[in-house]
Amino acid sequence: MGHFFCILKRMKKSTTKFFIGIDEVGRGPLAGPVAVGVAMATPATIKKWRKIKESKQLSVKQREEWYVKICAPQSGIRFAVSFVSAAMIDRNGINPSIRTALARGLQKLDPDSKHSRVLLDGGLRAPLQFIDQETIIRGDTRETIIAIASVVAKVKRDRYMWKLAKKEPRYGFASNVGYGTTEHVTAIKKYGLSDQHRRSYTKNFV
Repeated sequence: MGHFFCILKRMKKSTTKFFIGIDEVGRGPLAGPVAVGVAMATPATIKKWRKIKESKQLSVKQREEWYVKICAPQSGIRFAVSFVSAAMIDRNGINPSIRTALARGLQKLDPDSKHSRVLLDGGLRAPLQFIDQETIIRGDTRETIIAIASVVAKVKRDRYMWKLAKKEPRYGFASNVGYGTTEHVTAIKKYGLSDQHRRSYTKNFV
């Protein structure tokens, strides 16, 4: 039986044309969307990106610099970032919302599920047609392609919140990007909620 699984593993490895990394950003904030990053590259390309770190280990400046490199035509990386709004999170819950964003991201890239190996961070799961998939605890620190997905998701979500800060300057979104800092909670108590706040997350503040 063990020999059979070794053969099966080698067969999968030989038919894998692309690795897909998936990570989510924005599960915990009081405001703004949740974002799921999906990144795809060949095994040879991924080897060239081993120096990248997951988004939480990088400064804002470093994330932006990596993002520019990832977007370059010669990067060899395809990616998509999908958002699900605060209103949808309130309506459906955070986990279903993340699954929706994940599925949308995969649809945008439209990979060949038979020849792709999907690596996901934390408790994420890909749709069932992706038979060769693995969920990895702290995968964003262990797998390069997941780290890339975490960076693109974080940069895109931060940029969204910075734009929102210009429309809603009272809540400090430019610095807290929706997370529940003392400044942010104080602003909620003073001004109430905006249409970008998650009602299901802020019941104790209003």
